[in-house]
Amino acid sequence: MQLYFGKQKYKNLESKKIYLIRHGQTDYNKNGVVQGSGIDAGLNDTGRKQAGAFYDMYREVKFEKIYISGLKRTQESVQKFIGDGIPFEKLNGLNEISWGVAEGQVFTVESNNHYMDLVEKWRNGETNVRVEGGESPDDVERRQRKAFEHILAQTDERVILICMHGRAMRILLCWLLGEPIYSMDNYQHDNLGLYIVNFVNNKFSIESYNNIDHLVDV
Repeated sequence: MQLYFGKQKYKNLESKKIYLIRHGQTDYNKNGVVQGSGIDAGLNDTGRKQAGAFYDMYREVKFEKIYISGLKRTQESVQKFIGDGIPFEKLNGLNEISWGVAEGQVFTVESNNHYMDLVEKWRNGETNVRVEGGESPDDVERRQRKAFEHILAQTDERVILICMHGRAMRILLCWLLGEPIYSMDNYQHDNLGLYIVNFVNNKFSIESYNNIDHLVDV
């Protein structure tokens, strides 16, 4: 089943091509530390190289707008495009899931077992279950929908770049494609991996799946 937005509301929007990337690597990623919406970490050296490689590969794409989350690792990942004068907008609805009390903690055997138990509940359809002190996938979906209503309402923007976060991307791709949120782990992601998503006739489809060709020399 595809997700349909109101045809009347977007009657002037014939199509939109969305370049969707995850942010570059941070030291939290590198060191296996839990990083959610409550951690505002910047990119490390590898992350900056990944961002540069993506820019070098896609600098000729005529992006009309860039959307980022409220966390600085997303802006740092696309800063060279912003430096070229492409307008950008921060939307907190694109933030990573809140991992609650686990944020900033190194994975241990105990915490990993708790994480796997939680993910197993999500895979079994219990996507309303929240991380302690944090969010559920359903919570994330609700705020993402508001963000995308805003993005789609900009009918003059036909080619856009969105930079966001790993778990949040998985959730986003599910509901954009009309799939249940519990199937989110089917969508792999790498730091600065690229999905290209087309919005045509009020439905979404994937053109490119987690492409990392631009990172071959990083």
